[in-house]
Amino acid sequence: MIRLRPAPPLLCLLPALALIPVLVVVLPAIHSGGLQIWLDCLLGALQPSLDPVVLQAMVRALQVTLATALAAWGLSGLSGALLALLSADVFWLSRGAPLWPAQILRSALALPRSIHELIWGLLLLQIFGLHPWVAVLAIAIPYSALVARVWRDQLDSLDRSSLIAQLQTGAQADAAMITTLAPAMTPSLLSYGGYRLECALRSATLLGVFGLGGLGTELQLSLQSLRFHEFWSGLWLLIVCSVALEQGLRFWRTRPKERFGAAERRQLLLLGLLLISAVVGGLWMQQLFPDDGAALAWQWPPLPDRDQLLQASTELAWGSLIVDTLRLTLLAAGLAIGLPALVELLWNRGAAPQVQSLIWSALRLLPPPLTLLMLLLANQPSLALAALALGLQNAGVLGRLLREGLDQQDQRRHQAMTVAGADSASSWLYGQLAPQSRAYLAYGAYRADVILRETIVVGLVGGTGLGWALIESLSSFHWAAVWLLIGAFSLLTLTGEALSDRQRQRWLQS
Repeated sequence: MIRLRPAPPLLCLLPALALIPVLVVVLPAIHSGGLQIWLDCLLGALQPSLDPVVLQAMVRALQVTLATALAAWGLSGLSGALLALLSADVFWLSRGAPLWPAQILRSALALPRSIHELIWGLLLLQIFGLHPWVAVLAIAIPYSALVARVWRDQLDSLDRSSLIAQLQTGAQADAAMITTLAPAMTPSLLSYGGYRLECALRSATLLGVFGLGGLGTELQLSLQSLRFHEFWSGLWLLIVCSVALEQGLRFWRTRPKERFGAAERRQLLLLGLLLISAVVGGLWMQQLFPDDGAALAWQWPPLPDRDQLLQASTELAWGSLIVDTLRLTLLAAGLAIGLPALVELLWNRGAAPQVQSLIWSALRLLPPPLTLLMLLLANQPSLALAALALGLQNAGVLGRLLREGLDQQDQRRHQAMTVAGADSASSWLYGQLAPQSRAYLAYGAYRADVILRETIVVGLVGGTGLGWALIESLSSFHWAAVWLLIGAFSLLTLTGEALSDRQRQRWLQS
């Protein structure tokens, strides 16, 4: 019996159906007074506050965010590179050693990467208090594990035949690995290293929204108090900084080989930049907070006993919390994957690519909690609204990826279909989207895993899912519930990671 399967280009569009249940809930809940507030907010972009006091506060807050991002990126990159090497099978095989140390380390790194940096920030805030380095550690801990996983996967997937040949001739293990594996690893190191810097800036802004300092705090306070002119003063600073970083990373990705030479030298350059970033970020933080330069004074929260854990487990509505978290993930992932393809299909002529690039940049700039706060100005809290905020931010990421892929691919197939008389939608769907669809769906599967982790972010603001229950437990110092919720969320994200990896490999191999 013949099984009918949707073609990959159609699978890129089908997730956009998530827009229907979201809009069914969101549109009727919009109130007229909120529309006026949205208009005032948009008009504030044309007249940002130029008050010297406001600008001075925003510039200092931006410095805190940049220093946090630089320090966290440098620390996580250096520690992630070391952990990637030690957790790679090829490292131990090249020395003739057993593989169990790498297996133990890989298992140990699963827990820190499964916990979102916001959860780390809230936990460290309870342990160390409001210290400038709390945000740095909250980003560096999960990022180190994420970097280690990605680079280790790349290292273990490389062809080992040249390495084995050199080892059999008597070459030292370290020299053989550098000679045979470094050239192939360089593109991944450079590309993912630059991507993590961009993520670190967004994470530093996000942590500020939840009270850990920096520009996110100023933006959140301005938005909540409806001071839109001040809000846009800070937002324009963030936009300028993000665009400058994006252009620098684009240059970094497109011209590293011609500019910096051999693979080994480019890897040393990256490690040098990571070290400089960690040092500069740390010194910058010390300059911004000279009175808080003392060592972190910590106090561990009380560990609950078995009876407290059992009691907390019966108090929590696990079924509804997990179902809401999964519903939020599915709706947001559908919007994130489907909207870019749908927009490109409906609008792909003239200046559409340039305008779309600006739209995707704007969507991925704001952290989801700030987007959700803006939506709440004219709407009621709901799971659909939280999914919309989370989906729009991730649509900005996927939209940029799709746009770059379409710009870089061969256009002859699309031109041939156009000359043959195909209509605009068909020629774009099968001439442009089809060659990109499998790679796009593979990254969409990875992004769904990221969205599952990020549900904690909008859950804290939108009052839904495990995120909402976690912040409620933290605010009441109900530590038994806190540890149970963190464990449940970690298990959920690790399961999502495994499913995402399997689906991504399926699309990449098909």
